[in-house]
Amino acid sequence: MSKQPLTLYLAAPRGFCAGVDRAIKIVEMALHKWGAPVYVRHEIVHNKFVVDSLRDQGAIFVEELDDCPPDRPVIFSAHGVPKSVPAAAQAREMIYVDATCPLVSKVHIEAQRHADNGLQMIMIGHEGHPETIGTMGQLPAGEVLLVETVADVATVAVRDAAKLAFVTQTTLSVDDTADIVAALHARFPAIVGPHKEDICYATTNRQEAVKAMAPKCDAMLVVGAPNSSNSRRLVEVGARAGCAYAQLVQRATDIDWRALDGIATMGITAGASAPEVLINEVIDAFRDRYDVTVEMVVTAEENVEFKVPRVLRETV
Repeated sequence: MSKQPLTLYLAAPRGFCAGVDRAIKIVEMALHKWGAPVYVRHEIVHNKFVVDSLRDQGAIFVEELDDCPPDRPVIFSAHGVPKSVPAAAQAREMIYVDATCPLVSKVHIEAQRHADNGLQMIMIGHEGHPETIGTMGQLPAGEVLLVETVADVATVAVRDAAKLAFVTQTTLSVDDTADIVAALHARFPAIVGPHKEDICYATTNRQEAVKAMAPKCDAMLVVGAPNSSNSRRLVEVGARAGCAYAQLVQRATDIDWRALDGIATMGITAGASAPEVLINEVIDAFRDRYDVTVEMVVTAEENVEFKVPRVLRETV
């Protein structure tokens, strides 16, 4: 029986970004330098496959520093941590390595600079997300106010409307954030924004690729974890850009084939913490069921690379 033809559009860029690549490399190099176990505070990146793979190599994932013994190295996740965490590690004389993405660190530095200039901060982000917790934790309690929506801007209570600045989580929807920024400027005309866009290049590039791909697709799958902010934003961007069926899947085994019955065009992309092996797994699953023709949708070329911390480049 012949297979139904399917045009599969593959977004580029997709998958791993430089910050995720660096964070994973940090855990692997730490295991090589100090041996197992190495402790990691929070999932190093939001992807079960990646976390399980590192766990198999000897990484132990914990939620708090108190869960780590003082005599083993600990790594802080790519999402960043409040200032209190490295301070506590220093107080316990622990070896620690900070795997915070340099683009998140840039937001931390911005927040501190604005605070040093006497400005209260407003952060656009998702409550409870580790990156938001880490950024807000750069300053004392009450110095960073969180807004998640345009509606939040109308009710946020600030100390002095003339002395405000804002930063954003790096993995937000570009379009949604633009609306919130516009609302902030409308209510607080004197508010100071970032010198350069806080939403990272990888988030922006992946969303642009989805916008270009979505109108061509009967359906679209985003390979990524349910707790991955940038992956969930890709689903929303795809639906908003005209794709009638946009869904998040962690693995090929999560695909709802009945929902895809009758499709002729399919889009595939992946969040910034999803490895290429999982994307290939999804493509192979389509090849098993359809006569697949792959077409690339290329909207940007990425060649960013971040160095790992010096402590890992030094020999034991």
